[in-house]
Amino acid sequence: RSLVVVHFWAPWAPQCAQMNEVMAALAKEHMQVTFVKLEAEAVPEVSEKYGISSVPTFLFFKNSQKVDRLDGAHAPELTKKVQRHTSSSSVSAGSNDSAKEDLNVRLKKLINAAPCMLFMKGSPKEPRCGFSKQMVEILNKHGISFSSFDIFSDEEVRQGLKTYSNWPTYPQLYVAGELIGGLDIVKELEASGELDTVCPKAQKLEDRLKILINKAPVMLFMKGSKQMAKCGFSKQIIEIINSTGVDYETFDILEDEEVRQGLKTYSNWPTYPQLYVKGELVGGLDIVKELKESGELLPILKGEN
Repeated sequence: RSLVVVHFWAPWAPQCAQMNEVMAALAKEHMQVTFVKLEAEAVPEVSEKYGISSVPTFLFFKNSQKVDRLDGAHAPELTKKVQRHTSSSSVSAGSNDSAKEDLNVRLKKLINAAPCMLFMKGSPKEPRCGFSKQMVEILNKHGISFSSFDIFSDEEVRQGLKTYSNWPTYPQLYVAGELIGGLDIVKELEASGELDTVCPKAQKLEDRLKILINKAPVMLFMKGSKQMAKCGFSKQIIEIINSTGVDYETFDILEDEEVRQGLKTYSNWPTYPQLYVKGELVGGLDIVKELKESGELLPILKGEN
């Protein structure tokens, strides 16, 4: 019945070592919680099953059921989640009110996380009910830019949002923090021609990629950031670029699935990291290594070559 927290980590990532220290401190404080470390790359089938695409990632289990998830090295958020899930096992009437208040704050943040937010079963790529699938198809057909939240991933949100919005079913669509409604209402808005005026339009992906590639003279698309790489290849390329002393910007492709997939096609380059100078693709880690060895990397980064 107690809480189990599983840390998917990698020995090459310093942020994982930091989070292991945080976990050790939490273990002393919460004796009833079981903390487990799993090396993500050593158990690929488990990592794949739970969608672990970066480290550190934490999964929370109760009664053998996954109840929550945390991606990234966020010590305060990990502490909060551990406290929340341990206290939810034995809440007193008084703390129940504050828990309800905390949930409402969280729901408000989620609803306002993007100009257009869809709470659905599954994800836009893999809807897990017919109504959610139809909703995604309508929004995509109209080129509407939206973010989504999988209510199956968080039972607290799933139940809480029904009360918060006084709307008993899913999917639920919100624009600018206001509830629009479910599938039937969105179908009515589509039929009347109002949907296009209510929901924000998506920027064309190709235009967006061009803007991102040209955001800085040297742009690196990678897993993680220059402060915290989330894969070995990204870590190596950052070390090489840092050694040149040239200024550069990074984009974390794990934060945006549309960019992650779209850039592969746009540049005809299937892997990450990808390095661009003045809007032109230089290549990935192997090419950057070759350029460094030949002495060509610095002139290229400075735009001299």
